[in-house]
Amino acid sequence: MHLDIWLLLGAVLVLSAIVAVRLSHQAGLPTLLAYMGLGLLIGESGPLHINFDNAELAETLGLAALVLILAEGGVTTNWRQVRPSVPAALSVSTIGTLISILVVALAAMWLIDLDWRPAFLLAAVLAPTDAAAVFSVLRRLPLPARLSGLLEAESGFNDAPVVIIVVTLSAHASVPNPAELLAVMVYELIAGGVVGLIIGWLGAQALRRIALPASGLYPIAVLSLSVGSYGAATLLHSSGFLAVYVSALVLGNARLPHRPATRGFAEGIGWLAQIGLFVMLGLLASPGDLPGQIAPALVIGFVLLLIARPVSVFLSTIGFRLSWGEKVFASWAGLRGAVPIVLATIPMVQDVPDADRLFSIVFTIVVVFTLLQGPTLPLVARWCRLKSDEQTRELDVEAAPLEELHADLLEVRIPPDSRLGGVEIFELRLPAGASVTLVVRNGSSFVPEPTTRLEAGDTLLVVTTDTVRDTTERRLRAVSRQGRLAGWFGETGV
Repeated sequence: MHLDIWLLLGAVLVLSAIVAVRLSHQAGLPTLLAYMGLGLLIGESGPLHINFDNAELAETLGLAALVLILAEGGVTTNWRQVRPSVPAALSVSTIGTLISILVVALAAMWLIDLDWRPAFLLAAVLAPTDAAAVFSVLRRLPLPARLSGLLEAESGFNDAPVVIIVVTLSAHASVPNPAELLAVMVYELIAGGVVGLIIGWLGAQALRRIALPASGLYPIAVLSLSVGSYGAATLLHSSGFLAVYVSALVLGNARLPHRPATRGFAEGIGWLAQIGLFVMLGLLASPGDLPGQIAPALVIGFVLLLIARPVSVFLSTIGFRLSWGEKVFASWAGLRGAVPIVLATIPMVQDVPDADRLFSIVFTIVVVFTLLQGPTLPLVARWCRLKSDEQTRELDVEAAPLEELHADLLEVRIPPDSRLGGVEIFELRLPAGASVTLVVRNGSSFVPEPTTRLEAGDTLLVVTTDTVRDTTERRLRAVSRQGRLAGWFGETGV
């Protein structure tokens, strides 16, 4: 097939996937189903008869796509919202993951007659929740910040320990020494987290001090630093997945120039990675092998959904003060997606017995239970009496460095629910060295007076020196949340 045909086919697939996003959002489904459906449609049983059965290539491309998806998740995650949930998320993604693996493995050996090795591989592959599925569905639901932060952080953290287990079980036919495996996991997770923190912090410091010649270079630099942290961590035999998520989380929440543009670029790359990944996984699946695995897939899927996931969540969150309703929702919201399917290619590459069967079971579970769980999440949230506790929407602040003047130009958009509306310029009480220089309202711009009253929908241009930029942003965010008396309420911003 010529290059022009491949380019045309690729463009049509991407555009079809974009249309599928809209349809999936309306139905409340993760978009992965539509993408995998496209892959099945053009695969060996579809009209184009594209035969793709290279498990090794699928593993490589799949892991690369997961790196980009995790980087996007880290960049777009609000650390202020996630921070209180991190201890619980770490517990669920480690202790909870091990509990889930044990329960599912025992069920697989007893109910579908698998040997210990494929049983534990199946359980490990199914243990992690999927970042792409979680981000695409849960960010549309009005959930308490603590709960949504827990689920988002868990999906970013739990890939790392599972990859270690899957690789170990795929490479060695003998029973691994539990103490040695635990020691390896502890080292890889700690080292991977440290690598991510160091690269994220150093990258943020450099980008804050260096004015790049074009705004489009900042998003590329952020994404390159995040992906680079994966490579650096793996060279140290530590968790690259944890490193890339942590570094992206640090960079995405640092006060860098052009942060909204960086988030938008990361989201675009993340969507492209999802499209390519899920279409490829649909191509890799053999439709003729799937019907024969429906029965075992349903058995293991219901064990995972109704027993393993709830037990792991309830036990691993003891002491974290989650309500009964929050624990029930977290149990139901353990969405599986690309991660289990990509991990299922690792045993195929290592020629593990029953690896093809495991892949078909995992693929079937992901499709069936995504159809079951995705659309019912709003209903379960209402049944658990969950609602968002988020107050005023955060300000959208974009900064452009003015290197020669040792200053920054902040572009501040006032959202509809911000309490900045009605505040006069002098009531902002910005620090010396910061000034509102221009207001854009209804398509027209003007230089404000001290008594100019701000309105929702206004865009402000604020010039601030390097030394007071952070103070200026904190003050604006505080007034946005508490109004002109924010200082009297004891709030200076975060």
